[in-house]
Amino acid sequence: MARREFFDDPAAPEPNAMVVAASAVVVDNAGRILLQRRADSGLWALPGGGMDVGESLPGCAVREVREETGLDVEVTGLVGTYTDPRHVIAYTDGEVRRQFNICFTARITGGTLAISEESTELKFVAPGDLEQLPMHHTQRLRLRHYLERRGEPYLG
Repeated sequence: MARREFFDDPAAPEPNAMVVAASAVVVDNAGRILLQRRADSGLWALPGGGMDVGESLPGCAVREVREETGLDVEVTGLVGTYTDPRHVIAYTDGEVRRQFNICFTARITGGTLAISEESTELKFVAPGDLEQLPMHHTQRLRLRHYLERRGEPYLG
């Protein structure tokens, strides 16, 4: 299923779903950030996805990182909340969603890096190399907020 993201675009389709989601900034010992190249869009992104009924948002982040990367992580902090109504995601199955995303920080506790069916590539990226990668504006915003080392989480 392909995916297309819109931001502040008058041509964006009208949303028909609201999805609560979690993502995580996972950093290795060298300070590089774990990113995945999404199979549905070809863009680079933080691991993350929709929350299941019966799980917490931190639990969702842990599960999504494990499913998408093979790594076990522990949530260590909060980057921010991302709820901008101008961000719309359309899927080829007809779902057009607004996404409420909570972005956490997490540390690796185990596992083995492995590509899932949701990604075509995984890699740890040095902060100085992030600008070279094709990624959606909303992912760059989360990464920028993480790299700013804010004293308080972003609330938006």
